[in-house]
Amino acid sequence: MSIGSIDIAALDGGQVNVSADQVGALASAVGGQLLRAGDAGWDDAVLIWNGMAAQVPALVVRPSATADVVAAVRFAADHGLLLSVKGGGHNIAGTSMAPGGLTLDMSLLRDVAVDPAAKLATVGAGCLIRHVDGATQEHGLAAVLGFVSETGVAGLTVGGGFGYLTRRFGWTVDNLEDVEVVTADGQVRTANRDENADLFWALRGGGGNLGVVTRFTYRLHEVGPTVTAGMIVWSAEHVDDVMAAYKELTESAPRELTAVLTVRMAPPAPFLPAEWHGKEIVAMVVCHSGEDAEADLAVVRRLPGPIADLITQKPYVAQQAMLDATQPKGPHYYWKSEFIPGLSDDFLTAYRDGALRVTSPMSQSVIFHLAGALNEHAADDGAMGNRDAAYVTAFAGCWPPPDPRSAEHLAWVRDSWETVRRFSTGNYVNFQVADDDAGRTAAAYGPNYDRLQQVKAAYDPGNLFRVNRNVAPRP
Repeated sequence: MSIGSIDIAALDGGQVNVSADQVGALASAVGGQLLRAGDAGWDDAVLIWNGMAAQVPALVVRPSATADVVAAVRFAADHGLLLSVKGGGHNIAGTSMAPGGLTLDMSLLRDVAVDPAAKLATVGAGCLIRHVDGATQEHGLAAVLGFVSETGVAGLTVGGGFGYLTRRFGWTVDNLEDVEVVTADGQVRTANRDENADLFWALRGGGGNLGVVTRFTYRLHEVGPTVTAGMIVWSAEHVDDVMAAYKELTESAPRELTAVLTVRMAPPAPFLPAEWHGKEIVAMVVCHSGEDAEADLAVVRRLPGPIADLITQKPYVAQQAMLDATQPKGPHYYWKSEFIPGLSDDFLTAYRDGALRVTSPMSQSVIFHLAGALNEHAADDGAMGNRDAAYVTAFAGCWPPPDPRSAEHLAWVRDSWETVRRFSTGNYVNFQVADDDAGRTAAAYGPNYDRLQQVKAAYDPGNLFRVNRNVAPRP
């Protein structure tokens, strides 16, 4: 990069002019990369998934080791700079970019070390889900991660995390054994249930509020390499019958089976007949990681007239990547979601009515089954909480920019969400959008919020880590 003075956004809302000598000192302290606009690698470093939330920092550090993170955190703290952390850049609210500030892009930290005997994986903070799945599945093991393989594991994990294996093994953070984290004072700390236990509690769901995690250690489980999984699709004319079957299926399903219901317009996918493209459909996505899958799926198989049935034995890594094409980088995304305790008739009616009013062919409405292992932990076992959740439902808007109907798409998400809010038991911090207020963030943690504020005050009293779904420190 070219060394010169630069104005960088400050924590107090103003700007700080950082001299050429100071920028040069940071460059010398970093073994990875220090980037400004125009440098090679800049465009990738500032690219995030949600084009609606795109922001541009003034400076990017790409650490190649924990020491680089320490240097960047101390630099930001010493100069009072606005600081953010980008893992995979997949956050719906765009919190991985500090507008006009300093961003840590962790993408060079992608080492994965698997200990198959101990059933543990040590994972760098720049890893995407596909990096971890690829390494663990070589041993027939899997971490409890999300269901879009291009998602970064860091943001997923510190926000709580769920996926196809959550019913068997709990939230992602329920399977987190240990972390290495750089806190606001520039110290490198190890946190687990025995060491810095309060910090470890807060990191399990507290988002990016406590520091920069550089390494995660996950407990692994025997899953795959083959599962029974895929998608089955019907015309939306059958939505009531499919919802009834989904309710019957999920209320009796073994924990090895996770099922997702979605309503949307059919995408131009090769597995769907061309005459259905753009028409309203209802579908189930399933992942069965145990035995007797066909018997467990009987209620789905007996529904008549599917447009496509793609449920088959397949590699677990293929199932993890199956939805990637529905989540490309760059479009505008806007979601509203809630955890819900069950599939009452009133809820299903409200969900259906909202889902069928969809305005964009890229949008979808989702119900994801969660109930199982997560409900067996204490309510305060980690900041994540939400131990009464059985499902999560979301109205997920997506459209390409520019779109003259953007206001209509936003209104569809908000209006549909308003009709199901009364059924909510809480909300998921990783699904919050930029215009959600501090009250909604507090509500995501429920009774754990006060304790989270206190731990925040202990480790980040100056709120250096504020470019996130922020939890203000409180003594």
